[in-house]
Amino acid sequence: MRIFNAIRPLKKDEKIPYKLLLLADPSKELIDQYLAVSTLYIAEEAGVVYGVYVLTPIDSNIAEIKNISVDESHQGKGIGTLLLRHAEDTAREKGYKTLIIGTGNSSIGQLYLYQKMGFEICGIKKDFFIINYKKPLWENHIQCKHMILLSKTL
Repeated sequence: MRIFNAIRPLKKDEKIPYKLLLLADPSKELIDQYLAVSTLYIAEEAGVVYGVYVLTPIDSNIAEIKNISVDESHQGKGIGTLLLRHAEDTAREKGYKTLIIGTGNSSIGQLYLYQKMGFEICGIKKDFFIINYKKPLWENHIQCKHMILLSKTL
């Protein structure tokens, strides 16, 4: 597993790594909306960003990971697991009691990882991706229609 120099919040004067964010969410408009009320964390080594996640407060007890992504050439190396652990630790340190994350019904790998990390399915937003995205989304030969919500008590 690659060891990173840092997982840290993106500084205000740093360029937003849209290439990575767009791997997890194909809508720049939606990304910009949640970035406005969130903190973007980056995993980097030698100044190169390999992974990101976005932590958004929902209320005083709940935070949500709105986006989590790893550079395609570095997937499968445990970076996503490191980012999830960091998000959990960060949310806990900030006093949140619950961490939630949503993913598409077609996101088989993500559903596996999140449940392996202790998240449990807690709901479904029917037709979320049909309503909020202009073009149909496909993944693993399955149309992405519904958002599967998962939560973890911290």
